[in-house]
This record gives sequence, structure tokens and C-alpha cells, in this order.
Amino acid sequence: MFSYVAADREGKTARGEQDAADEKALAAALRGRGLLLMSAEARGSGVGAGLKMDIGELVARLRPVSLAEKMFFARNLSVMISAGLSLNRALDALAEETTSRKFKKVIAGVNASVAKGKTFADALRDYHDVFGDLFISMAEVGEATGKLALVLKLVANQIKRDRTLIKRVRGAMMYPAVIISALGGVGTLMMIYVIPTLSATISDLGVELPLMTRIIIGISDFIRAYGLVAAGGAIALGAAAWRVAHQPAARRVLGHWSLKMPLFGPLIRKFNTARFCRTLAYLTAAGVPIIRSLEITAGVVGNSRFREVLQGAAREIQKGRQLNALLAAHPDVFQPLVTQMIAVGEETGKIGEMLLRLALFFEEEVASVTKNLSTIIEPILMVIIGILVGIFAVSMLQPIYSSLGNIGV
Repeated sequence: MFSYVAADREGKTARGEQDAADEKALAAALRGRGLLLMSAEARGSGVGAGLKMDIGELVARLRPVSLAEKMFFARNLSVMISAGLSLNRALDALAEETTSRKFKKVIAGVNASVAKGKTFADALRDYHDVFGDLFISMAEVGEATGKLALVLKLVANQIKRDRTLIKRVRGAMMYPAVIISALGGVGTLMMIYVIPTLSATISDLGVELPLMTRIIIGISDFIRAYGLVAAGGAIALGAAAWRVAHQPAARRVLGHWSLKMPLFGPLIRKFNTARFCRTLAYLTAAGVPIIRSLEITAGVVGNSRFREVLQGAAREIQKGRQLNALLAAHPDVFQPLVTQMIAVGEETGKIGEMLLRLALFFEEEVASVTKNLSTIIEPILMVIIGILVGIFAVSMLQPIYSSLGNIGV
């Protein structure tokens, strides 16, 4: 039994209950009655069924709509519109096909808004947190120019490139994250179970303990006595640091600092440059004004230093200044190659083509850096692990060898 909310072709909502095998069957049954399903809630029997439904609904709401889902949405919608389907029929079909409960409701909501007479871009704007400025602005241009299918194809391509870049960076970070997590877990277990045993043995020997040995034993005693309190404090400190890091001033400082980090600084710079070039290229190719394009691109790049420079360029370009000169004033952000290629594009009137070439170049650079990053990080981690193991072994075994030496004397 489902409790549902549906809308007719005039946008009027209707509520009711109906038996169905699943939401897809319910949507088909309502469509036969001229209704478009907007939301449905399964009414299970018993406390366990209600709890299961509530947990599933909570997880569906908290889980963000993935880049892959938005990419397939844009691509499939482009194909359907190109094939001659109306926007409402295409959105109806996509709402049935998607497996994400949250995205299904979003598409149904967009479809209902379009059925009421809203433009597609305005309907997307109601779900700005899902689609973002880039998707909405491109849709607006596509509707205005009558090239919505082409624009959606460009959006899908942009999302695909973003997803590829993010996967490469995450893949490069995965190995060190796993090693560090494993090292921390093993170290904690040794502090809780191994060190106390060795500490009792060393204490029975009656020898003077070196400073490092006393430090390790002290850390072990502290973790055993106040481990839960320390873990809670660390979580609270991490949550506070997360909130502080998202404040404008802190983001500005972190944005500057991240570009200067060894190993990761060049990767962050190339990653954001690639996103900047491709996003700006697609927006200008779609006919979005350059000032609005820069504002949207500033929201797409992840680094706050890049965002600050692009927002400043959007303001200054209104005064008649050229984009390449505005970006060249910030060599810590944009490399000379970028500003030179943009200058050529502005002189020849082919800035979109130049930006796409730059995007391809820096995307290949990101791929190369992420491929080599694991090779560079692996020996560094091995050296760090070796040093830590060596310090631990010497600190805990030295008192034992000292006591054996005294026995020999």
C-alpha cells in the first residue's frame, strides 16, 4: 500500500492510497489515469517495517545526488529531446529509470514545474543544491537558443570530465590514506595490549628507563586510562576544525597554503586549472556572457584562491580590461601558458578553442601526476614506517639488553 502525491497535466496535485508492487508499478497505474507521480511512501505493517522505511528515507535524503546520476540524466535527456520526445515525456521516463529515490523525486518535481508552465531552467533552479549554477545556466542558454539537446550534451561531457578528474585525485589519495589508517590502528592496538605487557616486564628488571621508553609507556598508560575521552575530544576537535575551515577567512588561508604544499600543491593547481578552462570554454561556447561565465566558473573550481581571482576578474572585466591581463597578474594561480593561450584566443576570436586545448593539456597533466604520485608516496611512507618501527623497537628492547649487560657484569 502506497500513500502518494501526484499531479495532473494542469499541475493540480492529488493525494491518495493505492496498492502496487513497487513505485514503478504505481507510477504506471497513475499515468494510466492521467496523473504524474511526484512522491510515494510505502505503508508497511508493524514497527519493524516502519523503522526500516524511516531509515531508508533518511539515508536517501542524506545521500547526495552523484555526478554519475547527473551525467546520465543530462545525456539521456539530450538523446530523448533529439529523438523528438517532449520535455515532459522525457522527464517522466527518466524519473522511472533512475534508481535513486532522492533524484527520482527531484526529477518528478522538475517535471511537475515544467507541466505548470515554468521553463526548464527555472524548474532546475528550484533544486539549485542538486544541479548547481553551471547546469542551470547552460539549460537557460539552451532554451533561449533552441539548442537544449546540444547544450545538455555539453553539460554531460563536462560532468564526465569532472568525475574523471575527481576519481583520479581520489585514487591517488587512497593508497596513503589506507596505509596511514592501518598504521594508526596497529599503533593503537599495540599501545593498548602490547606495551603494558612489555612495561611490566621492564619494570621487574629494575633498570633505569631511557626517555623515549618512558614517553611510549606514558602514552600507553594515557590511552588505556583516557582513550575514550581522548577519542571524543578528537572527534569534537575535528568537527570544530571542519566548521572553522569552512569559514571565508579560513578558506582563503587554506586556499593560498594548499597551492604551496609540496607534492600536492602542483596537483591542486593543475586540477583547478583544468576545471576552469573546460567550464569557461563550454559556457562561452553556449553563448553565456563572459562576466556571468566567470562568476559561474568561480563557483565550480574548488580552491578558494582560484575563486577569489576569478571573482575579481569578473568585476574588473566590466571596465574593459582583457582576461589574459587580469589572470597574468596572479602568477601563483595561473601559469604563463594559460595566460598566453588565452591572449592568443582573445586576439584571434577563438578563446573557446584555446580553453579546450588547455583543458585537455591539464587533464593529461593531472592524470600523469596522479599516476606518479603513488610511486613517490610509497617509498616516503615506507621510510616513515621504518623509522617508527625502529624507534619503538629500540625504546622497548634497550632496557632489556641493558639489564642483560648488568647480569653479565
